[in-house]
Amino acid sequence: MKEVVLIKVSGEDKPGVTASITSILAQYGVNILDIGQAEIHDNLSLGILAEIPAGDEAAPVLKDVLFRSHELGMSVTYTPVSNEKYNTWVDAQGKPRHIITLLARKLTAEHLARVTDVVTKHELNIDNISRLSGRIPLEVDAANMPEFSKASVEFSVRGTVDQAAIRAEFLQISSDLGVDIAVQEDTPFRRNRRLVAFDMDSTLIEAEVIDELAKEAGVGDQVIAITESAMSGEIDFNESFERRVALLKGLDESVLAQIAERLPVTEGAERLVSTLKKLGYKTAILSGGFQYFGKYLQKKLGIDYVHANELEIVDGKVTGNVTGTVVNGERKAFLLEEIAKNEGISLEQTIAVGDGANDLPMLSKAGLGIAFRAKPLVRENAKQAISTLGLDGVLYLLGIRDRDDI
Repeated sequence: MKEVVLIKVSGEDKPGVTASITSILAQYGVNILDIGQAEIHDNLSLGILAEIPAGDEAAPVLKDVLFRSHELGMSVTYTPVSNEKYNTWVDAQGKPRHIITLLARKLTAEHLARVTDVVTKHELNIDNISRLSGRIPLEVDAANMPEFSKASVEFSVRGTVDQAAIRAEFLQISSDLGVDIAVQEDTPFRRNRRLVAFDMDSTLIEAEVIDELAKEAGVGDQVIAITESAMSGEIDFNESFERRVALLKGLDESVLAQIAERLPVTEGAERLVSTLKKLGYKTAILSGGFQYFGKYLQKKLGIDYVHANELEIVDGKVTGNVTGTVVNGERKAFLLEEIAKNEGISLEQTIAVGDGANDLPMLSKAGLGIAFRAKPLVRENAKQAISTLGLDGVLYLLGIRDRDDI
């Protein structure tokens, strides 16, 4: 009979521990059924599920491992594993896997306790916990340094997930504690996204351009009120858009350039787009705003595609009309699909990011739809939401660590 033994080695991390232990096992012709290793703050934990060949005894193997571990200053424990127990582990590998990502400005024990409590309630097994954000020096005042005021932890869990139920519980935690929690099925598509489409106003930029234009035209309050109703889903986008643009009639064309120069780019947007470009992603702006400003951002950030509304200008004045097809919610979803098709990218490999009700069609069509600092209606209906961090928080949902330094 073959013997199966779980070998656990732990202690202060140092070079050569794994090599030393596996070399001894190799001398005895041991088969490795499973292996895992983790290091946290210079402490190593190594687990090896070893199968001792038939006809050999485990005692000599384990004795040599014990002696070598002591020489290295490591502790070692052994646990015999029955055939029934091992087969249970084998059967478990077929269970669905999900990635839960916790995002916050600062990580606390309460955050972890609440998240893991939900995981336990849903009878999910945590296979791995990884910190995605960088370590913060104790003397740093993170509150006044945005590059340090972010934290993210990723949980790899195994088991059947009731998406609606677990998402509702995580949304409640998000509301209670001011954090974001994403749940994604762990599939090859999650690790191989290729296209990211962004809304522009209140997503890539921290402003609604049409509101800024309206202020210059002296109709700011009227337009802002209509914008709020449209973004909250209270009135149809096309109707609201037509009413807002009509109020801009007579505005001088020179105002557009002035507004473009002062548009505030959203926290983390430049880092996100730069990182995506280095990783080979295609990027797009799909906006219910105006092409002029989309083109401005395209040049500033290096965006691949821009689709927005063309503001009609005659004799240097805004006419109060737009030309071409209005980019509404349905049009955004269509354009996302068209760009993906032209690039040879499946919809499962796409990401859409937006804040308004008119973004919901493309958020639902994308493989990963993210409501960014969105209205309640959008947060509740999007697959994922980010409200606490900047736009580069999207990188954490892709599993990218700060230390990757891309």
